[in-house]
Amino acid sequence: MAATPLSAPVDLNHPGHYVHWGVVQISVANLVVIGVMVLLFVAALLLPFPRGRHRDD
Repeated sequence: MAATPLSAPVDLNHPGHYVHWGVVQISVANLVVIGVMVLLFVAALLLPFPRGRHRDD
């Protein structure tokens, strides 16, 4: 099957992969999204805020 310019970069025509932790079941795609969100949250906490130019009057 040839890819068209409007097709998805990832083939979505197959069953998803799931991770099981006891009673918790989550798809790998959702786990990746949650991991990226946690990384962005930690980066927002640790990276310094940009400051404006310091004016010497």
